[in-house]
Amino acid sequence: MIKRLITNSILSDYKRGKVIVLLGARQVGKTTLLSDLRKKTEKVFSLNCDNLDDILVLEKKTSTELQHILSPYDLVFIDEAQRVKNIGLTLKIIGDLKLDTQVIVTGSSSFDMANEINEPATGRLIEYNLYPFSLPELAAHRSEREESRLLETRMIYGLYPEVVTQPEDAKRTLMTLTNNYLYKDIFTYKGIKKPDLIQKLVRALALQLGCEVSYNELSKLLGVDKNTIETYINLLEKCFIIFRLDSFSRNLRNEIKKGKKIYFYDNGIRNAVLSNFAPLELRNDTGALWENLMVSERVKHNAYSGKFAQLFFWRTHEQQEIDLVEEEDGKLKTFEFKWNSHTRNRQPKAFANSYPDSPFHVVTPENYWKFITE
Repeated sequence: MIKRLITNSILSDYKRGKVIVLLGARQVGKTTLLSDLRKKTEKVFSLNCDNLDDILVLEKKTSTELQHILSPYDLVFIDEAQRVKNIGLTLKIIGDLKLDTQVIVTGSSSFDMANEINEPATGRLIEYNLYPFSLPELAAHRSEREESRLLETRMIYGLYPEVVTQPEDAKRTLMTLTNNYLYKDIFTYKGIKKPDLIQKLVRALALQLGCEVSYNELSKLLGVDKNTIETYINLLEKCFIIFRLDSFSRNLRNEIKKGKKIYFYDNGIRNAVLSNFAPLELRNDTGALWENLMVSERVKHNAYSGKFAQLFFWRTHEQQEIDLVEEEDGKLKTFEFKWNSHTRNRQPKAFANSYPDSPFHVVTPENYWKFITE
């Protein structure tokens, strides 16, 4: 079994008297992680809320009933908790009971969980995100050398667990994920009136990978208003399909202040959206795939290591740009991502002059391990 980096952090939060919430896309390994946690505890009660019988165990229960249900166990898993009506109120009651039982809740989309959980249960939760495998997780299971050898494969097929463990079926797995699971939670959301628009939007975003995205241009391309585009992109974020980087702007008048770049959490999903699994030598988007892989790996690294760094991109109206600006505790680091290791790059003078003492690094296939692990 490939050990997840988040496991020890979750174990260290046991007995803090709070409900642990684990969010992540479908098929990223939440249930497998729960199985691993289960091995370390004797008395375990598991509920899968994709099943109606398990939902009824939790719905409309008083504090006395919940205490009677949960207290005999050391550990209780509630899988796909967003299916439970008023789950936020239920978790608030559980938190207030201060049981010795550790409750762990999972969900595959964060919009329902945010609506149902965060408001009523504020202060009673510890929240984690689980992503597709990270490269350091795979290197720890095999070796850094082996993962470096498979780098091009990861760029094309991504890091979903089933893709990694059954590489011979990678294409079929990714197409099944994309067609059957990717939009499942979004399509059940009450505000969605045009599910086909979601698919067209995701394809348009996949084609603009690594580029600055204009909501106005997307609205014209897809024939809907800008607010609809923004709403749907927010939903895609909350279902862990894509994430945004805002533009970094503090000092310069010519800095782009409202720009956005959109990345996919997984390269394989992005390529499946376009039905393009061609090898790198036949592609014209290799640089974008490299940038997407590195930025998504940095997101995973920061989340799993407990860093509270913010990520941005930087660009001026004169087209000076930096791929990634990371701000942590008021300090800036800047990064460029180059698939071609021989490309020479320097931090733009405009940035260096306005933000002195901001280290600049070019991340290539020869040196990327430091970037994704430190």
